[in-house]
Amino acid sequence: MKSKIAVLWLPMLAVAALPVLAQQQEPGEVLEEGAYVETVEVNLVNVDVYVTDKKGNPITGLTLDNFDILEDGDPVAITNFTAFEMGRPVGESLEVQPAKIPQSEALLLPDRTIEVEVPAEQRLYMVIYVDNFNIRPFNRNRVFRRLREFLNDNVTRQDRVMLVSYDRSLHIRHHFTSDPQLISAALFDLEDVTGHAVHLDADRRDLLREIDEAEEVREVEWRVRQFAENQYNDLSFSIDAMEEIVQSLSGLPGRKAVLYVSDGLPMVPAEDLYYAMSQKFSTSSVILQSRQFDASRKFLELSSRASTGRIAIYTIDAAGLRVAMDSGAEWRGSSTTGVPGMVDSVYTANIQSPLMMMAEQTGGLAIYNTNDVGPSLAKVAADLKSYYSLGYTPAHNGTGRLYKIKVRVKGRKGLVVRHRSSYRDHTLHVRMTDMAKSTLAYGVTVNPLQLEMRLGQAVPHDKDLYDMAVEVRIPLDNIVTLPLSEVHEARLKLYFGAMDEEGDMSEVSEVDLPIRIPNEQFEETAGMSYSFQTRLRMRTGGHRVAVGVWDELGAVSSFITKSVNIGSG
Repeated sequence: MKSKIAVLWLPMLAVAALPVLAQQQEPGEVLEEGAYVETVEVNLVNVDVYVTDKKGNPITGLTLDNFDILEDGDPVAITNFTAFEMGRPVGESLEVQPAKIPQSEALLLPDRTIEVEVPAEQRLYMVIYVDNFNIRPFNRNRVFRRLREFLNDNVTRQDRVMLVSYDRSLHIRHHFTSDPQLISAALFDLEDVTGHAVHLDADRRDLLREIDEAEEVREVEWRVRQFAENQYNDLSFSIDAMEEIVQSLSGLPGRKAVLYVSDGLPMVPAEDLYYAMSQKFSTSSVILQSRQFDASRKFLELSSRASTGRIAIYTIDAAGLRVAMDSGAEWRGSSTTGVPGMVDSVYTANIQSPLMMMAEQTGGLAIYNTNDVGPSLAKVAADLKSYYSLGYTPAHNGTGRLYKIKVRVKGRKGLVVRHRSSYRDHTLHVRMTDMAKSTLAYGVTVNPLQLEMRLGQAVPHDKDLYDMAVEVRIPLDNIVTLPLSEVHEARLKLYFGAMDEEGDMSEVSEVDLPIRIPNEQFEETAGMSYSFQTRLRMRTGGHRVAVGVWDELGAVSSFITKSVNIGSG
C-alpha cells in the first residue's frame, strides 16, 4: 500500500552538551584526529528457557552451571543468567560478562509514564489471538470461560495483554492493558461472532459423499482440487494475518507470547480427501497431487519470524477431544475395515500438526485433545512466571542468516526443556526499524537516553498536505563520547516514522548524526541537550510519530512517540 506520509529532512539546528568518556579510556587521554577506533555493536540474544518434569511441573533451583547453549551446534558463552520463580528474579541477577544493556529503562505509554518494576527486557506482552475464521462458535465459547479464569488469575499490573481476532481480516478487540477484566469483557463480545469453520464441515461431508458415489476418480478429482485450492488460498490469508501480528510485536522490548485459539489449520489442505480418493480407487497418484498444497514451509517461516522476535506461540485446539466427523456415515469407501476412521485420523493429524509445529519451534505449548483446557492453561501460567533467562553475545553481527539454538541442561535427567529454536541475525537497521514499527503500532517505548520530542504547528503545503516541524532533544549527559585531539565525538543514528489513524505507516528513515564538540567547550555543555529538527509532510487526520536514537558508542537505543491531529483547526 502506498504510504500517505512523506518525510523531508532539514539540517540540525543546535548544539548543547556532553559528558561520558568513551570505552575505558583514562581521564585526559585523547586520540589523534582520524584515529581508528573499533566499536562493536553488541547484539545480546535472549533465550527464555522453560524446564519442566514430564508432567509439566516447572523445575526450579537450577543455576548457570546447569546450562549450555549451542548455536548451530557450537557452544557459546552464556553472558547473562537470571532465574525467575513466581514472576520474580531469584536473588540477584548474575551478569557473568558485562553486556551493554540499559540499566534503567522507562516504559512510556502515549500520555503517561509508568515506573517499571521489572527490567524492560523481561516485561511480558501477551496477545490473545482468536481465529474466528478457523473455529466453530461452540468450541470457541467453551474455551473462553477458561481463558477468562486464566487471565483473572495470572495477569499482573506488570503484564500487558491484548485481544485480537481474525475474521478474514485482523481486528484489535482491545489494545494492550494490564486489566484482565477489560479483556474478559471483550471476550464476551466475541461470543456472538460467527465462526466460519462450520461451513468447511458441510463442504467436506459433501465431498466425501461424492467420492463414495463416484465410479471413477476423474469424476471427483476436479472437485477435490478446487476445494484444496480454495482452502489453500484461505490458509495463506490466515498465515499472513498471524505474520502481521508477529511482525508488529517483534520490536517490543521484553518477552512476547501469542495465545492462538482456533480449531486447527491444515498443513496440507484437503489431504484427507486425497487420501479418501486413493483408498476408494486404489491409486497412490492422487496423494502426490496434494503435495502442491503443502504449507509446511509457510508455517516454518512464521515460526522462525516469531522465534527471532522472542515470541512464544501457545496454541489451543478448541475442538477438544476429537471424535470421527461422521466419515463412516458419509463415505463407505472400500470394504477395508477401518478406512473411514483412517480418513478422520489423517484429517485430525493434518490440522493439528501446524499447532504443534508453531509451539515447538517458538518454545510454547500446544494444547489439544482435551475438552477442558484449564489444566493446560495452568502450565502456560507456570511458563509465564517460572523460567530461566539466558543471554549470549554471538561472534557475528548483522549477517541476515538464520541460526539454530539448542539449550542443554546438565546434571539432571528426565527433564523437558523448551525454548525458541532459532533466530535471524538482523542488521541494526532492521532491528531499529522493527522497534520503530512496534512503537508506532502500540505506543510502547523504552527511553533510557531520556529523549524529548516537540511537535510544531502544522503548516499547509498543498491541498490536504501539511508540513510539521519536529524537534528531537538528546541529553548529552546520557550519550557516550569519544575524546579526540580537538573534539569530543558522539556517533548517533536517528530513526523517524509515522502512522496515520488507519494504521498505514511511512517508511522508517535513518539519519546518521555525528556530534562533535570542541574540547574547550566540552565542560560547558554538561546538562545541556543536542537539538535536531526535521519536517514531516502528512495528510490531514490523526497520526502517531515515532523517533528513535541509536548511540553507537554506548550501544543503547531509545524510542519515543507522540500523537498529533493534522488539519483539525
